[in-house]
Amino acid sequence: MATDTAAGITASHFTAARIKDMARPVDASALMRLLPARPRLLALGEPTHREDALLDLRNDLFRQLVEQEGCRTIAIESDCMKGLLVDDYVTEGKGGTLDEVLERGISHDWGSSPANRELIRWMRAYNVRADNDGRPASDRLRFAGFDGPLEITHAASPRQALTALHRYLAARVDADLLPCTADVLDRLLGADEQWTNPAAMMDPVQSAGQSAEAGRLRLLADDLVALLDEQTPHLLATTSRQELDRARLYGRTATGLLRYHHWMADTSPARMARLLGVRDQMMAHNLIAVAEAAEAAEAAEAAEPAERAPAPAFVHAHNSHLQREKSTMQMWRGPVEWWSAGSLVSARLGEEYAFVATALGTIRHQGVDTPPPDTLEGLLYELPQDPCAIDAPRLAAALAGTLPALRVSPWFGYAPLDPAHLADCDGLVFVKDVPRS
Repeated sequence: MATDTAAGITASHFTAARIKDMARPVDASALMRLLPARPRLLALGEPTHREDALLDLRNDLFRQLVEQEGCRTIAIESDCMKGLLVDDYVTEGKGGTLDEVLERGISHDWGSSPANRELIRWMRAYNVRADNDGRPASDRLRFAGFDGPLEITHAASPRQALTALHRYLAARVDADLLPCTADVLDRLLGADEQWTNPAAMMDPVQSAGQSAEAGRLRLLADDLVALLDEQTPHLLATTSRQELDRARLYGRTATGLLRYHHWMADTSPARMARLLGVRDQMMAHNLIAVAEAAEAAEAAEAAEPAERAPAPAFVHAHNSHLQREKSTMQMWRGPVEWWSAGSLVSARLGEEYAFVATALGTIRHQGVDTPPPDTLEGLLYELPQDPCAIDAPRLAAALAGTLPALRVSPWFGYAPLDPAHLADCDGLVFVKDVPRS
């Protein structure tokens, strides 16, 4: 922000005073008041991963949303297939001990986080209740991972999702309607190692994604998903809504993984943009499904649906996955752009999707020190309230014509908030100092 003239200094001080007036304590009611409408999905972003201070804040907000707003679902940036194990644990106590569920049910090695452990422990305790009688199914908290079964180095085999979908259909529809047998799928899938080979990320030639078998699997997966859709009336009458929703998740995951592996084997300049785009598309489809499932559960519970305000599902992930703008990343072959999951969901849900970004001042244990005063984070760092919530569109209007500089991060794991994106955020949470987890 320009401050090299008397007029600039006056404008800077005036803006700082207006920002101070906008800052509010961070709680669920404050966030909900920032939103233009009551959303079906309330997304809270973070600018870095693996910091328990940010996850503790997420946990506090989720508890408040549960207790004050009727929220019953949280979806985090974790493997959607593994997330089913966590959901079984928090709703039914299945799947082993808490430690076992955290190890097997949360991806990216985030199950070891004390904050993630506390989230799952609290959800299970809430569902059990103090009298150990258990809450009714319609009132239980639900957990979802909404990322694909993907890591930055590799992607999972489509075997688990594809065979689970086939098994679900084979048990419920006429065998003559199935496009193949389980044995045919097993033969075409081959060894899982050919799908999960980490060398394929850097060398497309080592990917199995464009083999003749992979092409055949994509057609079969499409046929299985189409059959699932065609048989919806029968399946709704003979299976639970939860089982059908899971089968749809298997279908989305199988087709998404096969598409991802196809582009893993691609050698064109579009390869990385397509891989990142497919991943966020998978995320977006999963988030839409989370919103639909939460809405269906609430409608089934409500005696007078028209008189009830909808309860949002809560979403937590990196800002770059939840923002409404295109996401960007610097890769080894240059910058890459793709449409984020948030942009895709927002295009579908409109004001029923709300995005609150998180910005922060310091992560000193990662070399991220006090932000320069001419950046957005530098302006916010002077606020006395920590953490604080701010009306992002109102802040953008206050900064009009004097847009702060974009902060440059000395550490690759932290992405500063682009001031140009403020107007497209519904709210902003600012955390001044992030201590070592």
